[in-house]
Amino acid sequence: MSEPLEIPFSEFDEYIRQGEPDQREKAGIWSVAIGLQQVDGLQTSDFLRQTALRNIEGEISIEEVGKAVREYYISKSQHEVVNEDEQEADRVSANIAAILRSKTFNFSTLGYISIHRRIFDGVMKHAGELRKYDITKKEWVLQGDTVLYLNWEDLRMALNYDLEQEKNFSYVGLSQDDMISHLTKFVSSLWQIHAFPEGNTRTTAVFIILYLRSLGWQVDNDMFAKHAWYFRNALVRANYHNVQKGIDYTFTYLERFFRNLLLGEAWDLRSRYLHIAAPKEWRVQPQLTKKTSVQIVKTSEKKQKTSVQIVKLLRDNPTYTAETIAKLLGKTTRAIEMQLAKLSQQQIISHDGPNKGGRWIVKIKQSQERLDNIQE
Repeated sequence: MSEPLEIPFSEFDEYIRQGEPDQREKAGIWSVAIGLQQVDGLQTSDFLRQTALRNIEGEISIEEVGKAVREYYISKSQHEVVNEDEQEADRVSANIAAILRSKTFNFSTLGYISIHRRIFDGVMKHAGELRKYDITKKEWVLQGDTVLYLNWEDLRMALNYDLEQEKNFSYVGLSQDDMISHLTKFVSSLWQIHAFPEGNTRTTAVFIILYLRSLGWQVDNDMFAKHAWYFRNALVRANYHNVQKGIDYTFTYLERFFRNLLLGEAWDLRSRYLHIAAPKEWRVQPQLTKKTSVQIVKTSEKKQKTSVQIVKLLRDNPTYTAETIAKLLGKTTRAIEMQLAKLSQQQIISHDGPNKGGRWIVKIKQSQERLDNIQE
């Protein structure tokens, strides 16, 4: 049994470690966008990577990247046979980078379908359309067997149900273990629907990254950039059982991915540990080090004043709404709205733009002097 290679993508690591803040953000996004092509065994071209570097350096915008990639393949097709897999990887990577660079997110069935359309625009004929037939897929990790995906007639109803249930769920007050457990089951269920003919894992990954950001989690780009193949296989194992072979559904491997992603743990994320017929030396998945950090806002800052927590959240993400902040801090939306009003009156923060779609401005110098004296 040979394991397909899972090649860490490190071309942008220098920018991630030492670049300016905007360069670090762009490099992380490109690492994810390119790394996610692993799930279908695709590799991007040298042209795409060089163009991405120009974007990181600030020479061209993300929109100009997409245009350059389209023009590159139009020109190339006039002189030689185009590698279709490479073209898909390039165009999809550029599309994903543009999505992750934007600050918008629609948590709904329409939003999920829209993510697929935006990712595969210009790549797939039926981008953004639900499949109209049942599917099976042979999986390496299952020795050629397939997960049982949802029948095509019920796709939209299932998406509506799963997303509505998650929208109404509150993470407030849960332990870290319970948060990860619930999140894992939600992601697994959403993926098992397999709403589209192709591109389901990449769509789910991008949607979940945006969702986690909207909840205030700091997403470790390395996980999706370097372990996309493991992520897909963990989803497969979470949705597969075979009574005759003594195999039951298991969320353990997917939970370990999210524990690394959100809690800073260090499970060895290699697909060999997930294979249903793994040899003895592959049956125990090691944790390389103990967890080093926790990035869940409520547990790391729970002793601070609500007003101080709000300011810190708005520094990290100026587009947070009162409703989002309320969920992160375990407060009512009304209580957060009152705190925002007080902070505005005291000139700690101000709001720019419309109520929906605007952004908060934290007045750094003033807030450093005033925060300790703010009255709740």
